[in-house]
Parts: sequence; structure tokens; C-alpha cells
Amino acid sequence: MTSRPLAHALADAEQKLTAAGVWAPRSDAEVLAAHVLGVGELDPAAELDTAAAAELDRLVARRADRVPLAYVTGWAELGGVRVSVGPGVFVPRPHTEPLLAWGLERLRGVSDPVVVDLCTGSGALALAIAHARPDARVHAVELSSVALDFALRNAKQQSDAGDTAIWLVQGDVTDPALFRDLHGTVDLVVANPPFVPNDMEMPPEWTEHHPPIAMYAGADGMVVIRHVVLLASRLLRPGGHVAIEHGDPQVHAVAELLRDTFTDITNHPDHHGDPRFTTAHRRV
Repeated sequence: MTSRPLAHALADAEQKLTAAGVWAPRSDAEVLAAHVLGVGELDPAAELDTAAAAELDRLVARRADRVPLAYVTGWAELGGVRVSVGPGVFVPRPHTEPLLAWGLERLRGVSDPVVVDLCTGSGALALAIAHARPDARVHAVELSSVALDFALRNAKQQSDAGDTAIWLVQGDVTDPALFRDLHGTVDLVVANPPFVPNDMEMPPEWTEHHPPIAMYAGADGMVVIRHVVLLASRLLRPGGHVAIEHGDPQVHAVAELLRDTFTDITNHPDHHGDPRFTTAHRRV
């Protein structure tokens, strides 16, 4: 059986992805190669057999068509938890890791905390919190039936692996009755809601593949965030914390929304140093 040096395959993949306009061609090529080989770390001296080389070529062609990397591999990771993703569900991004770390830090010293994840998508953020804090009671809500199916499967996978189960419901954050039984009892609310303005230009990975319901939120990108802030103010106990992911255009608008009910309003950068999420705590 003919083999091909991995180094050559990676160079070819990088060239194809660069020509297609992919923003991280070498990194994506390496992720795809590791996925094909079923390894966590690539051996530069490795060889690809004919079947593996053909499979890598197939996956590279999909990524060159600007299909999101996580859709190509079928998974994404957040907080050490790997979740299944695919068409119809928003892909968890490294941008959310700092928000997760901030939320977990706020829970330090809180026994048996109650956490709510709004607009959970694949369930990644809720599951990462449950993974890090087995004593937490984590609730999550998602509007999309497709995304909820992914979240339910991911939740089962994590509970089967020994993590504390989370409570998942299908619902709309604009519903004032959502999580009514939790009003005034929650320690931490996290949310990565849709926040892209309707007319914002986005790469093909987003405009052609991601579900619009998970991305777009009106002319200013604030339609869903406004309801997230209202719901968080109902859910949180006095002194409880909220963290909301958003885009650059919403930095000041989110802070203004929070001022009525919250204090210590702070914007935080993501792993690239761009403003990415705002935190606050419920006035006592």
C-alpha cells in the first residue's frame, strides 16, 4: 500500500486552504490531519496510507468550500469538554473560554451553586461549567429544535462519562415566565446570545453555514440581549453574577442596559484582546 509523508500532505492542504481564503490554513490542516489519524498530537515523521490520505483530501476540500472546521470534524471543545456539532447549531469558539473562566472564578467558594445558561446552543458552556463544578445545578435553555437535539446528545454523553447532569429545556428568552421557579435564586447567569447586526458582512463560514437564528439580532444586534438582561435581573439572587458575550458594536449598549439593576459592570477581552463579554453583579 502506497504511503504519503504527513509533512507533504500538510503542505498541500495548507496551500489549498490558503488559496480558498481560510484564515488559519496551517492550523486547520493540522486539526484535520489529527482528526483523520485519530491522534491528539501529530508526529512530523508520520506517514499517511492511501485511505488516510484520501480522507484528508476529502476533508480539506470541504474546509476549502468554507464549511466551518467544526462541522467538518463534527466536534468542538470548550473548557475541556468536547461536544458534537453540525449544521443547524452554533459552533462554540475559543472566544468564550475567558467568559467561562470568569464565571467559574465567581463561583469559587459558593457551595452547590445554581447556574443558568441562556441560548445554550450545543450546550457547551453549560456542560463545561458542570464538568468543572460537579456540585453545581446547571440549567440551560435553547430555542432551536435542531440545536437542542445536539445539546441533549452532548448532555447525555457527558452524564454517561460521569459528569453531573444538567437540566435542558426548549424555550425563548423573551418569555417572562421562563425559569419562573428559579427567580431570585441563581448565583450565575451566562449567555452567548445572537448579537450580529442584520447588515454586518461576515465570512462564508457564518453567512452560508451557521444558522441565522443563532447569529443575527436586529439592526443593532441587541434584540436578544435586551431580553437576556431582563431575564438575568429576574433570575439572579442579590449579589449574583451575569456574563454576556457580544460583539464590538454592543459594548456600550450592553453596559447601559445593565445599569438599572446591576453594578460592577465590566467589559472583558477575548483571547485575541478584543472586547467580547460584559459582566456585572446584581445589586444587593
